[in-house]
Amino acid sequence: MVNILIRTIILYLVVLFILRVMGKGDLSKMDPFQVVVLFMIAELAALPIETPDISVFTGLTALLTLLLLDVVISSLSQKCQWFKNLVNGKASILVEKGVINEKEMKRLRINFDDLSEQLRIKNYPSIADLDYVILEANGDMSVIPKPEKNPVTREDMGIQPGNEFLPLIIIADGILYKSNLKKLAKDEAFLKAQLSIQGITDYSQVLFCFSDETGMFKIYPKSESTKGWDIQ
Repeated sequence: MVNILIRTIILYLVVLFILRVMGKGDLSKMDPFQVVVLFMIAELAALPIETPDISVFTGLTALLTLLLLDVVISSLSQKCQWFKNLVNGKASILVEKGVINEKEMKRLRINFDDLSEQLRIKNYPSIADLDYVILEANGDMSVIPKPEKNPVTREDMGIQPGNEFLPLIIIADGILYKSNLKKLAKDEAFLKAQLSIQGITDYSQVLFCFSDETGMFKIYPKSESTKGWDIQ
């Protein structure tokens, strides 16, 4: 039992290290090579735990070899386009200038039901509204609508945008996020003063408080009988 516990902890830490070294970029792309690597990492990490005859050192060697292989192939893919296409594949155009590429769809074994389903998910129920539909190397589908079907923007309507901020959590279940408060150029004195106006004397009385994209604070106390309020 103790042996399995130690093996599990060691392999968990090694797998965590490998995933951190691989980086967020590798994990977010999830192209065919990354999928294979993740499956192999899971399998190689499980074998020394499930099979006592396999030493932890053997498992670590296999995992680190896989990490080295991932680093080498990723580096080569960045420097050589044809190698990247060979390992990861390349994007395929399914619709070009409103014309369906039936040959490419057959090659990829995509039928019109699959295509229509993905377009509905992207909020484009009609192929006639689209200029391009591109199946990316990682399996995601990019949709580019015709110019007249693009959503209207503030720039199109001549509306000047105001200052926008990244929404941030200030208090969650009574816990203050000081770093987020600092990003908004506010201090605790300001926050406490606003809370005291509503009879709140402690953060533990606040269920949730966040700042929206305009920089306004939205505060929701824990008392069910009290509605939330805004402060600027």
